Amino acid sequence: MSRHTDRLLAELRVRLPESLPRKLGVAVSGGGDSAALMHLLHEVAQTEAINLYVVTVDHGLRPEASQEAAAVSRQAEALGLPHETLRWTGWDGAGNLQDQARQARYALLSDWARDREIDAIALGHTADDQAETLLMRLGRSSGVTGLSGMSASRQQEGLTLLRPMLAITREDLRAYLTDIGVSWVDDPSNQDTRFDRIKARKALHGLEPLGINALSLSRSADNLAQAHTALGAFAQESARNVAQVDQGDVKVDRAGFTALPKEIRRRVLVGILAWIAGQGYPPRQTAVEQAMDALSKGRTGSVAGCLLVPKAESVWICREFKAVEAQIVAPDEVWDRKWCFSGPEISNAEIRALGEEGLRQVSEWRETRRPRLALTASPAVWAGEAVLAAPLAGFANGWRVDMTPDWPEFYASFLSH
Repeated sequence: MSRHTDRLLAELRVRLPESLPRKLGVAVSGGGDSAALMHLLHEVAQTEAINLYVVTVDHGLRPEASQEAAAVSRQAEALGLPHETLRWTGWDGAGNLQDQARQARYALLSDWARDREIDAIALGHTADDQAETLLMRLGRSSGVTGLSGMSASRQQEGLTLLRPMLAITREDLRAYLTDIGVSWVDDPSNQDTRFDRIKARKALHGLEPLGINALSLSRSADNLAQAHTALGAFAQESARNVAQVDQGDVKVDRAGFTALPKEIRRRVLVGILAWIAGQGYPPRQTAVEQAMDALSKGRTGSVAGCLLVPKAESVWICREFKAVEAQIVAPDEVWDRKWCFSGPEISNAEIRALGEEGLRQVSEWRETRRPRLALTASPAVWAGEAVLAAPLAGFANGWRVDMTPDWPEFYASFLSH
């Protein structure tokens, strides 16, 4: 092995978990970045006794894509690695192509990994990708969270996504492939300036005279990521002091919340919203600012599918009825991504939001001391127009409702977003 390869392996290994899973997926498109990742991880696998599984997503957007997937398959076979191609057929020509393709890619990868009991997939993002991400987020006036860039490891739907090459440049990876005699393909869309990422890529070249390059921006993202982690820990401790969970809702002490520094108030609020409604992109800054102001002043408000409901010296944050009124599932299915029911078998039973109509049938709701609006968005067991049970509203009637085992613990969730 050359010194160049040793250095790349060291850079890559330090961003991988100390103990790698026995099965590790690696997503390979055929481009230089992911091809290099496959070969470098193959070297790691030889010394750490892990099994690599190679997967390619063919988005079906270019006629050459199937040939490129076949080329990846041949390279994987030469390394003695299993390979599969996943095909996406969901593009209808409308909307944001890059965003839809990205979401489809992750959905396909998650399903593939779950079916094969693979807990983690390595992705080929590089220091250049990190730098481009940083530039784009600067254009959106992002704060510490956004400017932290992509993380070396994150969870998505029970799958760990690993990005071990965020400190390695594209140039270094292509030099490595040339050294070992491996070819790669260049996607022509990487030259299409209609896409913001390509604009950022071209702008990055113009910043080099200032000493601003992929590595310097990647290091800046690392520094900001450390600040982000520290702020997350502070927000978690602050949430312990001012927020209390009550049956899937969160009760916030208004005075304690208002006394927090503004950035911590923002993080506490966004963390609460994410925990109640499910992880996803946080609401826009203006919406968060308005909700923070409403919470501090004890006013009602609506944000990200949640309601702010003042009550005495507190503000309850709960699910908004409009966000869940169309959700109807069978009793053995998960409602609103987090609620699981158990109870007697009733052929025509279904789970849907309690609503005002259901609340009128449940006289026990006042004994819960929870706001009326919070209860209208809680799940209930219905048979036609009759409420059979509403455990969160004090009417269990032989039924039980719990959060799914994989729903995060509230305070712990502040360190995961």
